[in-house]
Amino acid sequence: MPTQDGRITQWIECMVEFSFKDVKNVLCLGAHSDDIEIGCGGTLLKLIRDHERLTIWWVVFSAEGGRAREARSSANAFLTGVSRKKIIVKQFRGSYFPFQGEQIKRYFEEIKRAFRPDVILTHYRDDRHQDHRVLSDLAWNTFRNHLILEYEIPKYDGDLGIPNTFVRLDEDICRRKVEYLCRFFRTQSNKHWFSEETFLSLMRLRGMECATQYAEAFFCRKCVVG
Repeated sequence: MPTQDGRITQWIECMVEFSFKDVKNVLCLGAHSDDIEIGCGGTLLKLIRDHERLTIWWVVFSAEGGRAREARSSANAFLTGVSRKKIIVKQFRGSYFPFQGEQIKRYFEEIKRAFRPDVILTHYRDDRHQDHRVLSDLAWNTFRNHLILEYEIPKYDGDLGIPNTFVRLDEDICRRKVEYLCRFFRTQSNKHWFSEETFLSLMRLRGMECATQYAEAFFCRKCVVG
């Protein structure tokens, strides 16, 4: 049955459900403007709807030119209703993260000293985009005692995997996520994959995989239950 309190569903040997109800501090990491929104925008909208007193840090590592403005506008829309939020847009050079590893790692350590997240939302470790892989690796390298959920980004490379963790989403949340993406990221509208159909289709597919209509999917490599 679909859950109403933000519970996420993970395949182990059967369907096991656990809850976001104790989550207060959320760290969102995205290599580029629009990554967080594509990968876990629906999950964040659901968390914000269902849970009060959240503190959310939203960190975008690369947003060049007009994309920085898009990133801030979109983040503010997704985080509407969150009183304790921090939106950070850095200017690391896109596509060159593997060659800026020391500087990016240093910034991860700054985040770690300033914020204690209950859950971290970051890129899939086996994503074919090099910038995405760097952030995923550094998330695991820096945060050693945290729940880390790796989100997926559809792309030309065809690197979608077999996720094991799902967040069920109502249709209205999915459509709001897609509407925000298309409204705020106009610089991406010329890309053949950046469309309402792409985003809704992936959420529909992941919903089918967890016995509901729509869902976002994650890779959870370590989870302590109990």
